[in-house]
Amino acid sequence: MIVVSASPSFGLIPTRPANRHSPFWRKVVSLNRVSNQRASDWRACELFDLCKEVVPYGNAWDWQKEIVREKKALIERNEECPDTLIVLQHRPVYTLGAGSSVGFLNFDVNDAPFEVYRIERGGEVTYHGPGQVVMYPIINLRNHKMDLHWYLRTLEEVVIRVLSSTFSIQASRIEGLTGVWAGDQKLAAIGVKVSRWITYHGLALNVTTDLEPFNWIVPCGIRNRKVGSIKGLLQKVQSCNGRHTIDMPQLDDLKLIDITCKSLIREFSEVFQLKICHKTTSDVEFMEKKPEKAYLVENNFLK
Repeated sequence: MIVVSASPSFGLIPTRPANRHSPFWRKVVSLNRVSNQRASDWRACELFDLCKEVVPYGNAWDWQKEIVREKKALIERNEECPDTLIVLQHRPVYTLGAGSSVGFLNFDVNDAPFEVYRIERGGEVTYHGPGQVVMYPIINLRNHKMDLHWYLRTLEEVVIRVLSSTFSIQASRIEGLTGVWAGDQKLAAIGVKVSRWITYHGLALNVTTDLEPFNWIVPCGIRNRKVGSIKGLLQKVQSCNGRHTIDMPQLDDLKLIDITCKSLIREFSEVFQLKICHKTTSDVEFMEKKPEKAYLVENNFLK
């Protein structure tokens, strides 16, 4: 059983050795079929780093589904199918999982403060907005581990390592729940869809996010726990004892997001043992496309 501490812990933590020798990390390595490969032999992963962009949710959703269709076609033709990672921010939006309840919305869906989408992923309602870094891994689990539980725990491991190695924030899991927590605050939400072992959707990590919109929902359907952000935790520890690993007075929101994005990409590469191949945004046309109309209206959806 893995339980977080009663309050967030900060300080200089020997994160890499501790993470790599933790019981969970040993399990991750033992389950990963390519764990003994050298970095030079890792499979390729295309990266679309749009971390500085604030992207409409519908556009990114359509783009993910298009990539999934392309990967399925490649697999059917027995052709090479590289993994893909998309990193970005979203305009303010609420998303509900396929089976989530509108009872977790604290507003009338006909008078919603932002767009509301019901999508294919698992999980309940969450909020996306500027200051939150979103990662969409679209990967072929046939090349990793065909195990959804393993995949979810490995995504959590990526975030835990980022928080520990980059910000000295001690975070962990809570048994029976999906996501990453520091004390009683949830910093990262995870919701995925796997179709013929191709993953999409992913994780959202609160960095400098305005947390007010979370008050208008029951985030992830969990009523008795808070939502937090990296910035909020760093400010809290600074006000308490001034000890932190980065110079907060000199660190604006954009820099904090940039640091977080780089760390997420690095840890994702190491945990999944993938060689990152940067793709330029000139290859991306989805920003100019009009997204499919699929928002929530009285619990029905218009296509």
